[in-house]
Amino acid sequence: MRDRLRQCPGGKRGPLTGPNPTDRGKSGSKIHLITDRNGLPLSLGISGANMHDSLGLEPLVRGIPPIRSRRGPRRRRPAKLHADKGYDYDHLRRWLSQRGIRHRIARKGIESSTRLGRHRWVVERTVSWLAGCRRLHRRYERKAEHFLAFVGIAAALIASRRLTDRMKNTAA
Repeated sequence: MRDRLRQCPGGKRGPLTGPNPTDRGKSGSKIHLITDRNGLPLSLGISGANMHDSLGLEPLVRGIPPIRSRRGPRRRRPAKLHADKGYDYDHLRRWLSQRGIRHRIARKGIESSTRLGRHRWVVERTVSWLAGCRRLHRRYERKAEHFLAFVGIAAALIASRRLTDRMKNTAA
């Protein structure tokens, strides 16, 4: 009886559930990005799929280029940053506060992420636009620099499309 309970549904011996689905030993790549409130990519990065998301926040914020404003000097950092629960760490909150960036990060176990959803859908939409590029759907390149270059080209195409659509709408 005990041996029967240990068998997999297919009849082969082994654990019932298989490997842990949240295993950190995954192979592959993740695309990290920061967008403005309209969905234009401002900063891009890639990492291994087994790297935690919170480790990619600081390089992304540092990688935001200076943004021209209508008045005054160029802005070198965003005024506010929205992030999900994967970035809920005190050292990230302190790091953002030291740079004068207000943060809105959902707290694990306290806040639901539905309130952030109205801001995060912009980023999710941009990620889906990037996923629409066939070359980025699956990583074929062996070198990370080549894959990052393709992500940059796709982001430039997205920005070009968004800006030409905006110009058409203002001219009409």
